[in-house]
Amino acid sequence: MDRDLFISLSQWKESNKRKPLLLKGIRQVGKTWILKEFGKTKYKNVAYFNFDENAEIKQYFETSKDVKRIIQNLSMVCGFPILPNQTLIIFDEIQECNSALNSLKYFCENATEYHVACAGSLLGITLSKPASFPVGKVDLITVHPMTFLEFLAASKEVNLIRFLESIDTIEPIPDIFFNQLLQKLKMYFITGGMPEAVSALAEDMNLIDVQKVQKMILDTYELDFSKHSQINEGAKISLVWKSIPSQLSKENKKFLYKAVKEGARAREYEDALTRLVNAGLVYKIFRTSKPGLPISAYDDIGAFKLYTADVGLLRRLSLLDPIAFTEGNRLFTEFKGALSENFVLQSLVTQWEGLPRYWTSMATAEVDFILQVRNDIIPIEVKSDTSVSSKSLTLYNNQYDPSIRIRFSLKNLSLSGNLLNIPLFLADKTSQLIEMSRGRGR
Repeated sequence: MDRDLFISLSQWKESNKRKPLLLKGIRQVGKTWILKEFGKTKYKNVAYFNFDENAEIKQYFETSKDVKRIIQNLSMVCGFPILPNQTLIIFDEIQECNSALNSLKYFCENATEYHVACAGSLLGITLSKPASFPVGKVDLITVHPMTFLEFLAASKEVNLIRFLESIDTIEPIPDIFFNQLLQKLKMYFITGGMPEAVSALAEDMNLIDVQKVQKMILDTYELDFSKHSQINEGAKISLVWKSIPSQLSKENKKFLYKAVKEGARAREYEDALTRLVNAGLVYKIFRTSKPGLPISAYDDIGAFKLYTADVGLLRRLSLLDPIAFTEGNRLFTEFKGALSENFVLQSLVTQWEGLPRYWTSMATAEVDFILQVRNDIIPIEVKSDTSVSSKSLTLYNNQYDPSIRIRFSLKNLSLSGNLLNIPLFLADKTSQLIEMSRGRGR
């Protein structure tokens, strides 16, 4: 599978300010595969160490902070010399060894000639002992689930990819491509972007295998909740996690603690929620009291919505059967269009720093996302069908007169005044489409 992340990894390798690398991301998102594949193609050899599978190697880090001595010991374990600038050293499941996590500080300060890259459960890393994390001594790269464009590449849809790469102006997508891309997007809503689920579909179109893979991933998360938390805390994390489908099924998707458990209060569950956020499993989208700059200055911290890191896992967590693929646009419209909103958010977070917000007006209007792009505030509405009337987006436009506003829907690509309509399957090209539309609106 070709991942866009390889570009960032190549830049890290060639940087003269390179620090040990830590890949951030949820479990099963493909961190280990990416590092091994990168090492295989860009280095003379790869020295791979897994702290979960080979617990005995922890002693090398627990008994010494001398990087040279650690390298000597690890060379004996892997059976070949670990060479500066030629060997990629991979520490996998690094959350299982606090001493190894702490050793990255010494690799950064005393041995920059060694290329060290790490992967591990983000939940475990965030719950590691505070003194263990080498703040300021590592380079961080986030691994997101595969985007829809990466999904197309994994599915060998060469013609569709070439067409998407050729888009250089705002004009309708020809039906022959529009209809194919829409069908592929339905499949992406089923698999999501977790690599093993995508692979299960790409290899033999077996939806049963996709279901099994996603169930295994969700079960693994549940085990992580209990493994890295006290018993009561793990149970709370699980309750918050499992409540997300019901939270998103409401007309007003604002997160309610009482939907987690009857009688639940914020002070009882906010730590559990914070751990899910820090682990990267959920996105916490705050309501903004005013679409001003910087957008973070106007957060209403008491009002927020939760979305998951992957639309396929949200579908599986919601127990929505893949048969919905054959039922018109049901995948897009199911439980108030939550899958479509989740998909759009997934796409946005890969294109810009910082999370979007959402906006409401006196309980009469709600704009799904408010995005800060440089010094522009862009309102975004997500429509899960071809019905695109939007009182909320119109109200926002009349009140704040944005230079551009975006509507995602199943209608074709168009620009009318300052309204840019983007088909859902082009969400990964939002940044480029905004640039194309600048100066053409109004």
